[in-house]
Amino acid sequence: MKILFIQTGGSIDKDYPKKVMGYHFELGKPAFKAILKKINPCFKFESITAFKKDSLDMTEKDRDKLYTICMKSNHDKIVITHGTDTMVKTARVLSAIKNKAIILTGALKPEKFYESEADFNLGVAVGAVNTLQNGVYIAMNGRVYDWDKCHKDQKTAQFVEGTSD
Repeated sequence: MKILFIQTGGSIDKDYPKKVMGYHFELGKPAFKAILKKINPCFKFESITAFKKDSLDMTEKDRDKLYTICMKSNHDKIVITHGTDTMVKTARVLSAIKNKAIILTGALKPEKFYESEADFNLGVAVGAVNTLQNGVYIAMNGRVYDWDKCHKDQKTAQFVEGTSD
């Protein structure tokens, strides 16, 4: 089994600014690379960067590009790191893919932060992608949801069951 990890950006990948006296975070190297290096996984994987954007800045063109990457991939197990604000929106686009298990995950705090949940969320996503049937899922806050049966609660910033409508 081999998992494809795809970076799209979001808080999970944010890093301290490289400029002197900068105060805005930059999207850096994929967080999953640092996390996987720490755990020395016993599975094979490949990784690519689709783009590096805050999810609020993602366009439909970006989502179409991600869809194409997933469709053309030879991998049937895919984990995508993504910003949490529009994760469900992207999952909706990817839901047309029926022959792969695709899990979107992210973090509210960058992986670089000591108190980040990035490691945990990625671990849940990896465990889930190994056991779930084909479909699109969201792995956040210790749970795995069908993409269309959850939303981000704006008060708690956690993903919860149900739709936001």
